[in-house]
Amino acid sequence: MALKKEFKFKGKNIEELKELSIEEFAQLCNSRSRRSLLRGFNKHLLKKISKASPDKPIRTHDRDTIVIPQMVGLTFAIHKGNSFERTEIKPTMIGHYLGEFALTRKRLLHGKAGIGATRSSTAISARK
Repeated sequence: MALKKEFKFKGKNIEELKELSIEEFAQLCNSRSRRSLLRGFNKHLLKKISKASPDKPIRTHDRDTIVIPQMVGLTFAIHKGNSFERTEIKPTMIGHYLGEFALTRKRLLHGKAGIGATRSSTAISARK
């Protein structure tokens, strides 16, 4: 029987993290995230997070926002250039950027070159 491992971020569980202020949480993050959080978390987004329900996604263009513990369990619609990608925030995402979970580029699929085509035209994306 496998036991489910409890999530910990820098030695603290999710309940302890949710009780921390943004400044206290920033001290647990790496230097890039800490600087971003201490310079000012998006107050507009913070207001939306406090009023949000888990079933209705929060639409945002803010790809450079750090995932904080208060976001866990919420659904975000993250803009990826031409559309929004729905992402449910899980505890393992804490400390990462929202943009990491909505990729902006399609994967390149190599196709077969047509008759009379050059070899370099096989690198054109097969998806449209």
